[in-house]
Formats: sequence, structure tokens, C-alpha cells
Amino acid sequence: MTVPNALLLYCRPGFEPDLAAEILDKAARLGEPGAPRFERGEGSVRFELAGERPANALHRELPLTSLVFARQSLVALPPLALDREDRLSAIVAQVRDSGWSFESVWQETPDTNEAKALAGLIKALRRPLESSLRKCGALRRKAGGRRLHLLWSDGDRVQLGMSFPGNRSDLPGGIRRLRFPHDAPSRSTLKLEEAWHEFVPREQWEARLAEGMQAADLGAAPGGWTWQLVHRGMQVFAIDNGPMDRKLMATGLVEHLREDGFVWAPPGRLDWLVCDIVDKPARVIAMVERWLIRRWCREAVFNLKLPMKRRWEAVAEGLARLDEALAEAGIPAEIGCRHLYHDREEVTVHVRLLC
Repeated sequence: MTVPNALLLYCRPGFEPDLAAEILDKAARLGEPGAPRFERGEGSVRFELAGERPANALHRELPLTSLVFARQSLVALPPLALDREDRLSAIVAQVRDSGWSFESVWQETPDTNEAKALAGLIKALRRPLESSLRKCGALRRKAGGRRLHLLWSDGDRVQLGMSFPGNRSDLPGGIRRLRFPHDAPSRSTLKLEEAWHEFVPREQWEARLAEGMQAADLGAAPGGWTWQLVHRGMQVFAIDNGPMDRKLMATGLVEHLREDGFVWAPPGRLDWLVCDIVDKPARVIAMVERWLIRRWCREAVFNLKLPMKRRWEAVAEGLARLDEALAEAGIPAEIGCRHLYHDREEVTVHVRLLC
């Protein structure tokens, strides 16, 4: 029987070393030694556990939402090298040998231009693959919501993994693709919209992103993030020495203050703080820490610009510092951090005060 002794994690191509460092660190803290395997630019990391042990327990102990650089998290079987004249036989044989059953099949590729060439192959294989899996009893109606994923890296290379409800992304490739609002002043607006999808459950938007709330946008110009706040009907303090978009200012919901976002203080407690200032992560963390300890906002979304090297270490240190500062101040909070699809060389942090 084939043992799923690895986690298969998707990420933005080029960030494989950072995801590998993160999963190695977090698995070690859980007493789960293993080895990350990846090829730079392929958009995935395979973390193989020592001793051929099943990866299911580690998958549960490291939920996708707790990982920064991962877009998707699967329990995985060994990679397959296929005969291009008969790709299906090896795939079906591995599924049968694993004993897996599932309700749906997703075929995916890394988020690269080269991988797009595999779209025709995937389309051609869909019906015969699903038919073969049904015949062997693996693909069926009631299988606990489990999903089989096939990650194609080439026409003769594929990795099979399983995802489980409640601990996976239900977006293809783990990517949330958003439409750019035509009247938003910059594409950075999509970063904040994606952050809300990621950190605020959709059923809570009306309560936590409500019309009439007050917010501050530090480093606001020209107004990409401010546009999202105004679009929700919030009143916004836009803090930046640069010019703001004229249409945003015409809404009457924005007060533009040409001040330094690192030293500006609000006139009272706000509902939201958002910040996309380009600066050192430690300086941004220190500024947000001051806001939260003084309870100047209830929730915050901010970006941390990543260094060229040791990205995971920089993120881990910053999050640990923020967590320790809030704990020392006796302020309970939820902290989340993700490398979102619309992020580039930064990660997005969300903090919600619980008092």
C-alpha cells in the first residue's frame, strides 16, 4: 500500500525557499522531522516526513490558515513519472494502491507561463481520468468532501495529493483572482480586498466592515486602499504627503492629512487601521504595535515588505515581536499573516483586538 508520507504545498513561484524554511521550522517545533524538496520557480514544496510515516497528523496540526507562504496544503503520494503514451494507468494504479476515495478531482499546474501549455492535456484527460477513477470505486458521491488534486509540472510528471474540508483552499491553485475596479486609483486596491476575503469571514462583513465606521489609511496616496474603505461607506483619515485621487476626495468621506504616518495619532478610537507603507518591517511593526497597545483601532491590516534573503526569518521575528508586545500589555488579539496572491515582495498581516 502506498503511504502518503508528505505534504504538498503550493506557493508563488520563486518563494519555494521561504515556504520550505517555514514548514521546516514549524514541523520541527511539533517534533516532526522531515526534508523539504523543491525546484526553484515551480511554485510548490514537498515536505517528506522521516521514516515513511503518514503525513495526515502533521497536516491537521499545521492548518493552511497558520502558514504564511502556502496557498494550498495537501497530503501527498510520491511523485509519478508517466509514460506519455499511457498516462492514466499509473495514476489510477497509485490511487488504487493508496486506498483513497474522494468526491471530486482537480487538475492543476503551477502559476507559471510555462505551465499554461498543459491546459490542453488537462482538458483532454479530464473525462477518461474521472471515468477510470469511478470504475475503480475511488471517485464516488459520498467521501467526506475529500478532493483529489493532480499537480502537473510537465506532460509526464504529476504529483497526487488529497485535500480535506476545513483545511484547504477551495480556490483553484489556492489563488483568489479579483477583478480590478475600474474607478479605483491604483491596483494596490486588490491587496486590501483580498485581505478582507482572507481574514474576515464573508458572513461577518456587514458587522465588521460596516457603513459609517471610521478608518485610517497610513501611506494612503493615491488612494488604492482608501478606495476600498470608502466603497464600504467608511469615513477615512488618509495620511500621506502625496496627492490623493480627486474622485475619492469628492466623496466627502476622506480627510486628507499631509503628515507622517509613523507619528500621526488619531483623534479617537477607530474601527480600522490599514497601512501599505514601504519601509523596514521592524519599523512598521513598531508603529502598529503602538496603535494596538493604545487601542487606537479595533482591527488592522498592514503589509510587511520582505528582504531579499531570509524572508521567513524576518516574518517570524516580526510576528513574534508583535505577539509578545500585546501579551505583555495584557491585550488579547488574533494575529494572522499570509502571502496573498496580489502581494509581491510583501506579506499581509491582520490583527483583531478581542477586548
